[in-house]
Amino acid sequence: MGKEGGRLVRNPILPGMYPDPSICRVGEDYYLVTSTFEWFPGVPIFHSRDLVNWRQIGHVLDRPSQLNLDGVRSSGGIFAPTIRYHDGVFYMITTLVGGSGPSGNFLVTATDPAGPWSDPHWLPDARGIDPSLFFDDDGTAWVCGTREKERQSYRGETEIWLRRLDLDTFQLYGEELVIWEAVQRGSVWCEAPHIYKIDGRYYLVTAEGGTSTEHSVMVARADHVTGPYTPDPRNPILTHRHLGLDHPISCTGHADLVQDHAGDWWMVLLAVRRYGGGENLGRETFLTSVRWEDGWPVASPVEPVTSAPVVPAHPWPASPACDHFDSVRLSPVWNHLRTPRERYWSAGDGRLRLRLRPERLGEPVNPSLIARRQQHMDFAVHTALDFQPGPGECAGLVLVRSDDNHVLLVRTEHGLELIRREAGETTRLAHAEVPPGRVHLGVEAHGQAYQARYAVEPGEWRDLGGPFDGRLFGLSAAESFTGTYIGLYASSNGRPSDNVAEFPWFEYLPLS
Repeated sequence: MGKEGGRLVRNPILPGMYPDPSICRVGEDYYLVTSTFEWFPGVPIFHSRDLVNWRQIGHVLDRPSQLNLDGVRSSGGIFAPTIRYHDGVFYMITTLVGGSGPSGNFLVTATDPAGPWSDPHWLPDARGIDPSLFFDDDGTAWVCGTREKERQSYRGETEIWLRRLDLDTFQLYGEELVIWEAVQRGSVWCEAPHIYKIDGRYYLVTAEGGTSTEHSVMVARADHVTGPYTPDPRNPILTHRHLGLDHPISCTGHADLVQDHAGDWWMVLLAVRRYGGGENLGRETFLTSVRWEDGWPVASPVEPVTSAPVVPAHPWPASPACDHFDSVRLSPVWNHLRTPRERYWSAGDGRLRLRLRPERLGEPVNPSLIARRQQHMDFAVHTALDFQPGPGECAGLVLVRSDDNHVLLVRTEHGLELIRREAGETTRLAHAEVPPGRVHLGVEAHGQAYQARYAVEPGEWRDLGGPFDGRLFGLSAAESFTGTYIGLYASSNGRPSDNVAEFPWFEYLPLS
């Protein structure tokens, strides 16, 4: 149940769609990154001084020159980053899957984790996904990663490879070695490898069983980085697969280890909070404690509440619930769907302006949309909209899980419309006439019951239709690697337009 620090860790430490966490420590500072898939900027980076309280200090991939997501499918894009620090330099290595430009494994570097980070150094010889870096005591750099076997006995049979990295040219060299495969017979997707050197031994931590309910954490160790690696007799050292679908935390896996500056060990990992028959929040970042027995790590079960590290608490100032768009630069909480190739938004004078463009949700494009993660099972969002639609145009609030699963609460030439797209099929759920001028929009969720609302006069809220079923956002971790996003949207739906939608503020309120 964690270390006896007197304080509590409330899991997840990063709620909402923050999967595949990787962590490194530099002195008394901790830095953590997660996957972002088709969302831009890529790879948010967080800073903590106590492993409990985290603040986002930016994104690693925040320029189009670093990240081409053009045409990337839902749940494509950036997979499983790893962050490491060596000799004054931060390294982030990851995989870009799909799209119309270069793809595969690459790394970027920075001397300040807040950026700027370099443009990608591509690794054309590194096949597969989930690359990770390891720096040995002699300064030798290694890359390990996951790839499917060339001769598979079953789909999802993978292996872990290892090769040296030249830190001057950022290219792999020397012999490529296969050092590991699945521990359990017939297990799929042995992946997410991380290597550590602890007390003179090399430890390999992997995930296994796929990223859904069979997910697990496996460990092996060796006397040499190249192996041979011996499996932990207690494998898996962490899984919730045996606890069933009704357990509040499931899909535990994809872990990274860190030793805090008090000498204790911890594990960050992804897990899912399933509720009401869905996984709307996606895969989130959790923390659990680790102790050592007989030279093997022993991980505590992942609990909603557990004891915090004994290091001094270091909370950060709370972020405001309401964004008034007073800065020309968007808060790092906001994201774009795929890489923006033109600046379709502006802010800085107390309102966000979205230029209407032909691109629309439901297609593998970059629409006029800024969105943030849903981070709570019960929440409310509100905004105000100044917009006079032309034929075929719309603007308003949207909730997005994928190209094929989203809901629009938008103003059109016909009034307010609530439109559901589920599994690629579109249905209008509700409609209301509203007079010209400003309209207030909102959505309130209690579990899987989502209610759209609107107000012509501030505070005079009305329901738009009845509650709709939020399970359309609740795709499992096997169906969708992302989570639900909530945002502000404008589209001319395939037609040219000079119109603009304006939003003077946006508010997100947790209700539990």
